[in-house]
Order: sequence, then C-alpha cells, then structure tokens
Amino acid sequence: MECRKSKTYVVEHLDPECGPWSTLEYTAIAKESTDAGATFCLSSAPKDLNIPESIGAMDGFTIDHRSVETVYQECKDRVCLLDPAAKEELSPKDTHDFDVFVFGGILDRTSELRKKGFAGRRLGPIQMTTDTAVRVTRMVIQGQNALGQIPYIDYPEIRVDEHESTEMPFRYVKGADGKPVMPEVSAFPLITILLSGIPICIEARYLISEKGMIDLIKKDSEKGFGELL
Repeated sequence: MECRKSKTYVVEHLDPECGPWSTLEYTAIAKESTDAGATFCLSSAPKDLNIPESIGAMDGFTIDHRSVETVYQECKDRVCLLDPAAKEELSPKDTHDFDVFVFGGILDRTSELRKKGFAGRRLGPIQMTTDTAVRVTRMVIQGQNALGQIPYIDYPEIRVDEHESTEMPFRYVKGADGKPVMPEVSAFPLITILLSGIPICIEARYLISEKGMIDLIKKDSEKGFGELL
C-alpha cells in the first residue's frame, strides 16, 4: 500500500473483541480524524472482530486485518511509531517527514515494532489513553502546536458520587471548559453483539450511558479497569 499525503492514524488492534472502553475511544478518534480530513485505521484486526456501527459508518475509518509492517512495507520511512522509549519528541516539523502515525493499542506492540526499525517519537513522560495520544499527535502534526504548548490535565480526579472519587492514571488534553477531554456518547448508534452465538444489533444506550467515558470510569471504580478494556 502506498502512503497517502493526507495523514493516517493507525491503532494496532490485536484483541479479539472491541469492548466498551475501546468503542468509546475509537469512536472519538474516528470522528475527530474525519473532521480533520485524516484517516483512522485499525490494523492487525482479527477477521471476526465486530466493529460498532458508530465507527464503521464513518467516511474516514478503515480496518485492515494485516499488520502495520505488511501494509506499509513499501513506505516504511514515512511511518512514525509513537513510542514512549523514543529519544526524540514529536514536533510540528515531523509533518513533513511522516504520513502515517502508529499507536501500539491495548495489546501493546510498540516494543515489537520498535525492533523492526520504525522511526519513533515520544509524546512526553506521562502515559496517555489511546484517544488522547492520537488527539495530541493530530494537534502537533496537523495543528502545528508544539507538545509544550498544548494544555494538559494530569491524573484528573473523577467524582464517582458525593462521597467517592477516583484518580485517572493518565494525561489528558485540557478542554475549553477546563475539564479533561474524554470520549462521550452523543447519540445512540447501533452496536452488534453476540447473544448465544447469534449476532444482534442493539442501541448503545443499553450498553453505555450517554455520559460516555465518565460513566465507564464510575463503573470501573467498582470493577477495576481490566474488566472494561
């Protein structure tokens, strides 16, 4: 495959499922990428992976069952691996050198891709959620903002109820309202699930509340993050 002149953001998705957490993150990435005139791709995806309609219907979204190294083998030098171990930070000038930006995903392939010779850039010292990492990369590459110029909120405290709160172990972009930018569900798209082995479509509101990521975080405070990933 030839690298495009427009920007493409690729998340390696090896997980056999697309859970509620990933669904919210991918929906946000797909929408924001499409709005920015870019493409969002899930690579290394299992062939039987069920992609929610909220993501699959977007013009800027694609899915590829091949790995990144196979898809971009002819233009490897135009691919940037977002790697926390990289020696160089991502900068606005990288827009001239790279067309494709790869993120390791939940089942992180970053170290494996690093060994295969992909050029790496880091996004700073603090871990980000996948949608935040893509958002920051887009702000640097397409928005031409230096990493240090982007406003962040580190380890935000999310109020579960009037008595309890939970601290998120990530860095987020600070929104215009002063709050961390997190995915939300603004509509009720159809989501395909397996019920006794039979695929059925139901509205997302029956799986995820309208509050989106905040609601999942509240559920996480009771279950632990691993169950929702």
